[in-house]
Amino acid sequence: MATNGTGSLILSGVKVLDFTQYLAGAGVTRLMAELGADIIKVEIAPIGDGGRLLPFVREERSGFFVQHNRGKRSLCVDWSKPEALELLRELAQDADIITENFGRADILGKRGLDYESIRAINPDIIYLSVSVFGRKSPWAHKPGYDYVAQAASGMMHMTGDPEQPPGMVWSALGDTNAAVHGFGSLGYALFHRERTGEGQYIDLSMTDCLFHFHEAALEVHHLTDHAFVPERYGAHHQLVFPAGTFRGPQGWIVLLALDLQWSNVCEALGRPDLVDDPKSATMAARVEHRDELVRVIEDWMATFDTDEAVLAALEDARVPAAPVLSPIDALDHPQFKAREMVRWVDDPMLGKIPIPGYPFKFGAQPELPDIRAPFLGEHNDQVLREELGLSAERIAQLEEAGVLHRHHS
Repeated sequence: MATNGTGSLILSGVKVLDFTQYLAGAGVTRLMAELGADIIKVEIAPIGDGGRLLPFVREERSGFFVQHNRGKRSLCVDWSKPEALELLRELAQDADIITENFGRADILGKRGLDYESIRAINPDIIYLSVSVFGRKSPWAHKPGYDYVAQAASGMMHMTGDPEQPPGMVWSALGDTNAAVHGFGSLGYALFHRERTGEGQYIDLSMTDCLFHFHEAALEVHHLTDHAFVPERYGAHHQLVFPAGTFRGPQGWIVLLALDLQWSNVCEALGRPDLVDDPKSATMAARVEHRDELVRVIEDWMATFDTDEAVLAALEDARVPAAPVLSPIDALDHPQFKAREMVRWVDDPMLGKIPIPGYPFKFGAQPELPDIRAPFLGEHNDQVLREELGLSAERIAQLEEAGVLHRHHS
């Protein structure tokens, strides 16, 4: 595996046989592709990755698919044909990593592409399975997507107004969170194999990854002898104040100050008396008198002409705060530009499109490669020729027999 100082990308030389689709799995290999891993994306004819159909589609090209599959090589096969499965098993023999996120474990198992089957021909393989409920669980057989994981993990229970039904996070929180967890797990699995020579199986559940977000709900419930029951609280936190969304002169502002910052809030408000006031001197008191203190803070914010002026005053007093931005606000925002988190990428069908930037800033690889998403089956010839040594004649025969499939979208 390439490292800093070699002139190579961080994951140069790492071969991944990628059976993932949509986002939770495809997001794992998307992150790896930016670091130079060779991702052979196996797609099943005739449609390929179902993400190719997700909105918004123009010229038969999905922007969703482009965002999450740049830098991968597409090999499209009809795996109802034995020749296709044999090709995939041959490719697996030389892979470092296999990734998959099918709805059921038996989909790959009955085709001889599960972990145990691959391990028999490639003992040091690292094999990552991403699923909603985990491969080993009472709910392993259940189908599901992101919102299903949000519901089962307790995250949805904690999201939204307490007087309204539980809310879903519009963005794919479960998928993208699982993708980052999967990406991280593979890094440690590669490190473990580097030291020991051992591959391994990784069973990653989207629900587990979201449940891991609960930073205090379980222990607080226990330590209060079950008096505290975690519930969605809408604009303001159940246990901490100030920690919530306040109406500013133009929009919404989030303010979060813990005990050590409460005096800073009082300084910003010009209300030093609140530091020792029995209604606000302690966190418990502030939570109890939350409604009254919300009015105090929002009345103070209303004395400013702009949200920017409010935020500047809070910053001067070292109070943690930020405006509530929409994803579209990021397009021209100096913070996101400075962090290169709005990235304009080229696509041969869609032209230049904006996508979220790469969140990891590696000192060993400060520049990201110029990559694009593949057309369906675009790399059939290249993969089979370079990886398996097949001749052009043999590849043509496989295509004629319907083993291989391609489409320009």
